[in-house]
Amino acid sequence: MWSINLGKNIREGAHYTQFIVYDLDGDGRAEIACKTADGSVDGKGKVIGDPKADWRNPEGSTSEGISLPGERGTRNTSGYILKGPEYLTVFDGLTGAELATTKYIPARHPDTNSPTTDQMKDVWGDGYGNRIDRFLAGVAYLDGTHPSLIFSRGYYTRSVIAAWDFRNKKLTSRWVFDSDSSEANRKYRGQGNHNLSVGDVDNDGKDEIVFGAMVLDDNGKGLYSTGFGHGDALHVSDLDPDRPGLEVFDIQERFDDAGMSFRNAATGEVYWKKPSVKAGDDGEGPGRGLSLNIDPRYNGSESWSFGAGINGLFDAKGNKISDKMPRSCNFGIYWDGDLLSELLNSNAVSKWNWEKETTDVLFTAEGSASNNGTKSTPALSADLFGDWREEVMLRSTDNKELRIYTTTIPTKYRFYTFMHDPQYRLSIAWQNVAYNQPPHTSFYIGDGMKQPPRPAITTTIRGKR
Repeated sequence: MWSINLGKNIREGAHYTQFIVYDLDGDGRAEIACKTADGSVDGKGKVIGDPKADWRNPEGSTSEGISLPGERGTRNTSGYILKGPEYLTVFDGLTGAELATTKYIPARHPDTNSPTTDQMKDVWGDGYGNRIDRFLAGVAYLDGTHPSLIFSRGYYTRSVIAAWDFRNKKLTSRWVFDSDSSEANRKYRGQGNHNLSVGDVDNDGKDEIVFGAMVLDDNGKGLYSTGFGHGDALHVSDLDPDRPGLEVFDIQERFDDAGMSFRNAATGEVYWKKPSVKAGDDGEGPGRGLSLNIDPRYNGSESWSFGAGINGLFDAKGNKISDKMPRSCNFGIYWDGDLLSELLNSNAVSKWNWEKETTDVLFTAEGSASNNGTKSTPALSADLFGDWREEVMLRSTDNKELRIYTTTIPTKYRFYTFMHDPQYRLSIAWQNVAYNQPPHTSFYIGDGMKQPPRPAITTTIRGKR
């Protein structure tokens, strides 16, 4: 149909090139939103900014930088893009044409968009362009009715999250949260993950932004911060049906007493946490973490992680129920006919055999491959066909095809399609952001579950609500 060339001034990769596909203005068709720069070309051939500009660091560029505490040295920064204008653009989903472009918030530095090494180090924590280029994105119904775009920068030190409305083919700023803008906001520094989640955690009909170990309210104000710091995995759902509302399962990268934590999504109250027993090969805490309902003997989701010596499987109350755990810790998927979650890892769907404490393979997508190396994530997993079980989209091993696989196993259970659950639908919108995470519904799924409420949705037909 069309292609968009982001150009030489946009750095490609999981941390940098976030894109959101969603019907942002209620016209019945999705728009595409992403960060752009000088030389980006829309689906109609229109160039954004200066087509001749080349802001890349030249070959052989180096910089003195600090990444982790105590780490110093010269870094090769060839090809890094640390200067020049940055934009946020919304494209038409039907044609790929640019609909609106504005300056990206935040800029690389409060005083300049071409900061020096010392300026980067002072604001973001390193001087060679690593932490300054960490971006996340999502969609949230901040007023309870209309979708807003969420785009951010930074999570190791300074974190800035910007909310945008797209109405009448124009982008307008709704609010901006900056962890460094006031002393009250300083407790929100360094709390972001390589991923985010969106959901109505306080049950007021409006979405909040679960930004790792902290949460922003729908008005852009900080709701709470646990202070646990940065992590690699995040899961938000009704993980414990015995407790009211939503819970958050999070892991922490730093080596401390909260390697794994389980908390109240609305208040930040920590129900339980497990310490990192030993530092991983990189000196950090666990690098993987999952919370899925895989054992029918225990109400709620079971949680486990890989790395930092936190061995075993834990129930929703934090009790260790097994010294063993599944062989994978990347993705979950609803595939067979029961109410337990299956495991999705690479090109295979497996099930935790809770009686034998082994992992049984149910399906292998021959000739297909996953993405992101050892993270083994799909191109997409979602309830695409609407019977509540989930499909998985993978690339073929020769990269010539995108393939969709669906279960052939019957089920006796009937629910509204997961895509009609607001939180799940927004999970699909952010699923491909940074370190991919599996989508979650806002309601509990498992034995004894209540029938999910009929979703209060508004459909759009021929551009009219």
